Amino acid sequence: MDDAFDSAMHGLADRRAAEADLASTVLRAVPVTGASVSTLGGILEKETISSTDPIAARVDELQFDLGEGPCWDVVAAGRPIFEPEIQTRPRHRWPAFIEAIQREPVGAIFAFPLSIGTLRIGALDLYHEGPAELSDEDARRAAAMATLISRYVMRRALRLAGEPDPSEHRHARRVVHQATGFVIAQLGLSPEDAYLLIQGQALAQGRTMNEIAHDIIDRRLSFTTDDGRIEEES
Repeated sequence: MDDAFDSAMHGLADRRAAEADLASTVLRAVPVTGASVSTLGGILEKETISSTDPIAARVDELQFDLGEGPCWDVVAAGRPIFEPEIQTRPRHRWPAFIEAIQREPVGAIFAFPLSIGTLRIGALDLYHEGPAELSDEDARRAAAMATLISRYVMRRALRLAGEPDPSEHRHARRVVHQATGFVIAQLGLSPEDAYLLIQGQALAQGRTMNEIAHDIIDRRLSFTTDDGRIEEES
């Protein structure tokens, strides 16, 4: 399984990976029936960008249409949600979704947030055709893969939005680089994720990276962690 997990992580880290393959790559390392990758939340449209099968896509569609379900809650809370017996003993209250899922061959759902720093951009949903538990190790693997998928999804969103590189101007590049250092210090993110967070903030606010960077450097925008969750302060 370690080889399968390493292979999956390598595939998800490849910027040339096809988005249609994101969900199926997860199945190499986690023993579930199907998976989907969706975008939703404040800055991205509701969309399934990858699914392993029609049932996985249907689980997303129900949640989008009903406005409730695991994917919505993981985006709101920034934490995974496990429903090992969703048909008979659901742990969360989603009246419309629970009723709708009774008609689908889905016994368990495990959802993981997709996020870059404070920006929650979607969900990785896993399902099993019957009741099932997700082991701690499999949950860690799914969370690690969700991190790589988050980067892929954010880059995809920026590409589709036609976002240019920060700026060709030397001063602007220097300002963004400095702001990236601030974010790294505040949140302990990797340089890549700190940079993507600034890009995502610019996309969310309809502003340039240079403007967001100045806000960070001038401390009009900062980030903090609270109970393990990353929050922004402005």
